[in-house]
Amino acid sequence: MSENFTRKQSRPSRLRTALVGTGYIAEFHAKAVRNIPGIELGAVCDADLKRAQTFAAAWNVPLAFSSLDEMLENARIDCIHLLAPPDLHHGLAKKALLKGVHVFLEKPMCTSVAESDELVQLALQNEVYLGVSHNFLFTDAFEQLRNVVISNVLGPIDQVTFNHLYELAQIRLGPFNSWMLRSPENVVLETGPHLISALLDIVGTPKIVSVLADRQMTLPAGQPVYRRWRVRADVGRTAVDMTMNFGPGFPQRTIYVRGLLGSATVDFDANTCVVDQRTPLNMDLDRYRRSRGIARQMREQARSVLSRYVFGKLKISKAGTPYQNSISASAACFYSSIKTGRPLDGRIAGDRGRTVIQTCAEIIAHANLVAKPAQTAPAVAPLACTPRVLVLGAAGFIGKELVKHLLSAGYCVRAMVRGTGLSPDEFQTDRLEIIRGDIRNKADLDAAMSGIEYVYHLAHAQCKTWDEYRLNDIEPTKLVGEVCLAAKVKRLVYTGTIDSYYAGAKAGTITENTPLDPNILRRNYYARAKAAAENILTAMHREQGLPLVIVRPGIVIGHGGNPFHWGVGRFTEDICEVWGDGDNKLPLVLVADVAAGLVNAIEVPQIEGHSFNLIDAPLLTAKEYLSELQRLAGYPLRVTPTRIANFYLSDLAKWVVKMAVRHPDRSRMPSYSDWESRTQKAIFNCDRTHADLKWTPASDRQRMIDEGIGIALEPWRQAIA
Repeated sequence: MSENFTRKQSRPSRLRTALVGTGYIAEFHAKAVRNIPGIELGAVCDADLKRAQTFAAAWNVPLAFSSLDEMLENARIDCIHLLAPPDLHHGLAKKALLKGVHVFLEKPMCTSVAESDELVQLALQNEVYLGVSHNFLFTDAFEQLRNVVISNVLGPIDQVTFNHLYELAQIRLGPFNSWMLRSPENVVLETGPHLISALLDIVGTPKIVSVLADRQMTLPAGQPVYRRWRVRADVGRTAVDMTMNFGPGFPQRTIYVRGLLGSATVDFDANTCVVDQRTPLNMDLDRYRRSRGIARQMREQARSVLSRYVFGKLKISKAGTPYQNSISASAACFYSSIKTGRPLDGRIAGDRGRTVIQTCAEIIAHANLVAKPAQTAPAVAPLACTPRVLVLGAAGFIGKELVKHLLSAGYCVRAMVRGTGLSPDEFQTDRLEIIRGDIRNKADLDAAMSGIEYVYHLAHAQCKTWDEYRLNDIEPTKLVGEVCLAAKVKRLVYTGTIDSYYAGAKAGTITENTPLDPNILRRNYYARAKAAAENILTAMHREQGLPLVIVRPGIVIGHGGNPFHWGVGRFTEDICEVWGDGDNKLPLVLVADVAAGLVNAIEVPQIEGHSFNLIDAPLLTAKEYLSELQRLAGYPLRVTPTRIANFYLSDLAKWVVKMAVRHPDRSRMPSYSDWESRTQKAIFNCDRTHADLKWTPASDRQRMIDEGIGIALEPWRQAIA
């Protein structure tokens, strides 16, 4: 047991906790907290205040803050779940510990041993708990393995093999500016704790024998990344092999343990643990009995996993997915110690987290990575001209291509991005100014408008609920329109989507004069949000003279895009469920042609108030696209044309469950028309776009294949090379 525990005698009967960071993982922690009696989720904070407020509203949390300092000053908080990026863990945790607040960290604990040591000492000095959520150790499967090892069922252990074979999609698709990809060792600090925490728990502290980091590739911003790490280590007489492979391929996260008396295999993705031991029977009967035993274990555990998921969805139990259950169990373990005053379970104790980071550091040191020379921030060269064009959303797939085309056309460009996803190194020019800003912040937009004549609005948020779309997509678009009016820009170009049309079998021919789907309120949130934003801007054009041009790109493919495009079908590893029969030509368009059309949208005179559909000639069906994708990728896909009714009925079943359990996002009843629109059986006539916008796309089948699929596959090819 860890010595990292509180000595305070006074423990409140009800604890108020807060989440620091409201990204992807926050929802899992919020659910975990809500499932623990005596714990109140009283506040959230995020550097992005609007995101914190949106999260707080969705989870009915009373308080939202933009900084930990502000939250600690203005709210009574007993504990925090620290869910910020790893490089912020040390500084934020230190502040909380010094205030006497318990801290529950998402892994990795910190980015260095020294930082981890300081936090452990601060927790002891301030008599508060410091935990690290090594949540994989609380899955049902690992709990079974742990019990098998502790009870000596397998006898002395002589071999443990860890496989983390799971694509890190950011390497191929971005964002390339995340902490995890900022330096080549960070992938070990990010992923390694899952494996190392399990190793420490079932065997002990390893002595690293050798490390090979290979399959190196260079990311767009120039930083290297190693897609495979192979580690050999010893723990006494036990040999340890560990493989982390971040390239594409069949996903598999397993632990294999071999002992003198048998073996056990954990599959984290299936949440199963299978034990294999000899029987007293002769060899042939023994093999049969063991195979039957393995099958029985798999069958029983698979049923258990499914039943827990179903009962959780129906609110019959608090169980959920294995991943959610593991986080819930890890958090419950942390709070149990706080309530009882007992030491933390060794799996989540701060000193264990420190040992995990130390082992990660030893693995990195043994890899002998070529050290990058210390770099100072490059001097920002003065711009050759004053920016006249502002691109909002310049770090995106279309945004980067647009910036490239604008620069080629001789414009001086200002790109406003939220993060660091756009680098001057990608363009090598003195006519591009990159600024940080948020389209939800009027002050940022006002500052970005200085000297600007033309504005492109390509930014959009990744949202799950309608409230999130309203707060992060629709209202910011209205703000962009208002700022453009105040700045008296010459033109605002807004990118909508053809998804806002109904494009199913009954659509017929769609032109620029075709109204958006009259049943848009029943459509998916993305299509609906884009339509709502268009309506707001169109009203501002009509009533206030906003110089607006709307463009609606089709299914955009090409350099920088994902060739496994959901406009073609629903992809899951090597499976593609085609929307319908897949026999009709799709409204495809190359990203280079979209960018060319967007440049024309500020150059062609007297087109304010018009909308344009950027779609090439009908060149490829979904089946033809997928055939070429397989040929160029060099591997087979399982292509399954799927009846729209199948997608609809599955969605309807989920909605029925949401209604039964009063899920917060239950207001939109599934629409068959929405699913059927994905077949894109409509005929798009873009004659007016060609004539009025002076736009001439490729209209070349081979170029569509070579650029749209072949070039887009290049990062994928590198990832598997």
